[in-house]
Amino acid sequence: MANLTINGKSFDVDVEPDTPLLWAIRENVGLTGTKYGCGIAQCGACTVHVDGVAMRSCGVTVGEAAGKHITTIEGLADHGALHKVQQAWINNDVPQCGYCQSGMIMAVAALLKDTPKPTDQDIDNAVTNICRCGTFQQVREAIHAAANA
Repeated sequence: MANLTINGKSFDVDVEPDTPLLWAIRENVGLTGTKYGCGIAQCGACTVHVDGVAMRSCGVTVGEAAGKHITTIEGLADHGALHKVQQAWINNDVPQCGYCQSGMIMAVAALLKDTPKPTDQDIDNAVTNICRCGTFQQVREAIHAAANA
């Protein structure tokens, strides 16, 4: 049994400490916006914030996350107002299939928190999420739009 704080709410989850955080979020808490992609922390579809840092939740255990503040895509908006990255995604028609987008948005939100006006090189270094649809140019445009919002 572990206690997780997700999107400002406390959840007791009955899982082993070595269970990937991704599965606790999806299966035990029922928040399905965080997606399973590769299971080896490479693609970024499962990106969440743990104490404000973008992390791939398939590579973080429940034991490591217990006692920390976890934010998922469902908790990114503030009192019903979309985060500026979410709004930029809509305004710039970023998603195609949309599967990777929640993880991508979470990675970008963390980037903009740490680097409010990123260069293209900053983006390349920080956002290593994979999009099979190839929306990387729209993603870059949306990141610059969010940075200027």
